[in-house]
Amino acid sequence: MSIARDPINDAHAERGLLDQVSTFIQSARVAAADGITWSEFGELFLALLRMVVAALDSVAIMSGAEKKAFALDAIARLFDAVADKAVPLAVYPLWLVARPAVRSLVLALAGGVLEQLLPIVRLAR
Repeated sequence: MSIARDPINDAHAERGLLDQVSTFIQSARVAAADGITWSEFGELFLALLRMVVAALDSVAIMSGAEKKAFALDAIARLFDAVADKAVPLAVYPLWLVARPAVRSLVLALAGGVLEQLLPIVRLAR
């Protein structure tokens, strides 16, 4: 079973992109309540990016930089909502120290993935 299935389905029930992102993150939080693996976080990460990129690709009133900032903000919100659930309790004190660096790394990865994801999303249409 895919951890991203319910967040994707819940998000598609919403009309606006902001509502879709909020619903996706809330549903991901529920799915991660009992803990997730980093692989599952990666699945949520890619599903959210794909959803946001597909929606933003058709928005003409935003610049490319604004679209990228919106997508990175969505990923930051996902990280803040569920990343702690991927950390075992035994290493949580270390996580508190490493969390800001890991968050920066995830956002840097998202920036790179965005550049590669756009052509893929356009081909899927």
